[in-house]
Amino acid sequence: MKKIFYFSALVCTAIAFTACSSSKESAYRKAYEKAKAQEQYAQPVQQEYQAPVQTQAPVTPMVEQPVQQTTTVVDNTPVRRENVNVVSGAGLKAYSVVVGSFGVRANADGLQNTLKNAGYDAQIAYNSERNMYRVVATTHDDRSSAVSTRESLRATYPDAWLLMK
Repeated sequence: MKKIFYFSALVCTAIAFTACSSSKESAYRKAYEKAKAQEQYAQPVQQEYQAPVQTQAPVTPMVEQPVQQTTTVVDNTPVRRENVNVVSGAGLKAYSVVVGSFGVRANADGLQNTLKNAGYDAQIAYNSERNMYRVVATTHDDRSSAVSTRESLRATYPDAWLLMK
């Protein structure tokens, strides 16, 4: 009886080891293929230089196009009202441009430092109702200047929004 028990335990152990080795092999294979793919993308593609063919393009008369001015609609721009307290900075005016919201103060400090290095007078405001730290890039007295600043900041921070204190 003991011999059968030991024999079956040996068979189970052998099966377990063979099952593990195949999964290791597939994991190694996947890692190898991924490394090969990255290596292939890292090598620059060399192409033969071909001199550009010069042809005479037909001359077209230059027509002046009317200048289109883009105007920002200030009245329709959404503004959020929140009760916030300034945690770091000089203080908020009536309208502020918020570029980031964080639940962790250290993350807000990091974005504030990035903005200060870029030349903004960045501040951090805390919303106790939502337990969120708002990173304010600029603050303004009037809505139109806040909207124009927000539009320029949206190139870098697409989720920028307006906060009314």
